[in-house]
Amino acid sequence: MIYALNMILFTLGLVIMIRESNLVKKVIGLNIFQSSIFIFFILLSKLNDSLPPILEDYNYNYSNPLPHVLILTAIVVSISTTSLALALILKIKKQFNTIDEDEISKED
Repeated sequence: MIYALNMILFTLGLVIMIRESNLVKKVIGLNIFQSSIFIFFILLSKLNDSLPPILEDYNYNYSNPLPHVLILTAIVVSISTTSLALALILKIKKQFNTIDEDEISKED
């Protein structure tokens, strides 16, 4: 069930990125898309009946912390990508006086 909800989120972000001509909405779609990828990797790394790897008793099944660390790195990259995209949208707004992709292609 949770995988189906994640696929809906994935598809929603992809459709927004493809369908919308407003550049800010495209960035929002990209963030939704990236978030669904993060959730997917976290879901894949979850083990049933596992414990956090902070105990010293080796008789239990422990979760691997590596996917979580990689997702934290990906979140930082996502934030920087979003800030760069929004800065570029501001520059486009100043130069073309619009953030609509169709109008920009007509002027160019």
